[in-house]
Parts: sequence; C-alpha cells; structure tokens
Amino acid sequence: MSPTHDSPAAWPPLVRCVASLGLLVYLAAVVLPPLAGPPPASALAIAALQPLRPLVGALHLGHGYRFFAPDPGPGHSIRWRVTMPDGAIRTGSIPDPVADRPRLLYHRRFMVAEKIAGFVPPATAPADVRETARRDWQPLAGGVAANLLRETGGDRVALELVEHFLPSPEDVIAGTVEPDLVTPLGSYSRPGAPTP
Repeated sequence: MSPTHDSPAAWPPLVRCVASLGLLVYLAAVVLPPLAGPPPASALAIAALQPLRPLVGALHLGHGYRFFAPDPGPGHSIRWRVTMPDGAIRTGSIPDPVADRPRLLYHRRFMVAEKIAGFVPPATAPADVRETARRDWQPLAGGVAANLLRETGGDRVALELVEHFLPSPEDVIAGTVEPDLVTPLGSYSRPGAPTP
C-alpha cells in the first residue's frame, strides 16, 4: 500500500534527536531539584543540577518538596487571644484544624503562620537582629491581628507564634518530647477601642 498525501510525515532523525534531548533535559530539571534540595542531599544530584539552575529558575521548578518530608523541621501556628467589648475572652489558633474548612483554607492559614515564622528570629538572637527582623514581620502580624479583630468584633488581640517540634522516634520512646517554643508577637487594638 502506498502512503497517502494525508498521512503525517515522520520527523527527520535530527529533529527526533533534538526533541528527545529537550525532553531529557526537561525531565532532569523536574527530577533533580528535590534530590539536590536541603540536607540530606546527594552530592551527585547537586553537581548534576548546577548546569540546569538557569532553566530550573526560569521555569520555577525549584519547589520545596522537602517542606513536608523526609525531614520537614518544626511547624508553626499563631495562637490568639481576643478581648471582646463586654470583657469576654475568645481564644484560638491559626490554622485551626476544626474550623478551617475546606482543607485548602487550613493550608492557606498554615502558610500564613509559616511565612511569619520565617521572619521571626530565635529568642537567642542578638537584640539588633531581633529589632531589624521585627520591622519585617510586624506588618504581617498586624494584618493577621486586624483580620481577627474584624472577624470576631473584638477590641484587642494578643498574638503568639508557637513552634511545634517534631520528636524523633527515640525521643517519643524515651518520653523526652521538647515543649513548644512560644514567641510573643504583640498586642493589637481595634481603632477606637477603649484602652484597658
């Protein structure tokens, strides 16, 4: 049977080789960033990723896959305490696993706490470092406070950043789980609210 004029022509060998090479480079750009991520990382993966870094950056492929595993590090939440106009106290946390539904809302609020935690230095940092960092995280914490006051109708809110450590299996067996680390983020008042 002779080929018809409607059948697609096969790619020339040179075009097939270039397309295959392009696909292999793209596959490497997708696979190597998680392998070359934070420790523990393979030295081979780190070396193989170096020539692909411009492509990985241009295509935004350098995602933090290790954020969740195998060693995600501590998690963070924001604990809040709102004083209502009648003096009643309401408490909660961001994120709230019960109230934040659908799950995407929980995840977004989880990322708010993680974002602020990325700016807050440890309590052992020098005072000048903590004061400089405060200028970066204070507007974010103020935005969270303003939103909480608007949602609850409260007069004042106090915020704390809570760092939740992940115990190792050995710590769990020994019963030596580290307590959460709490860092005050300040108290905020609704404009026009009476001062305590």
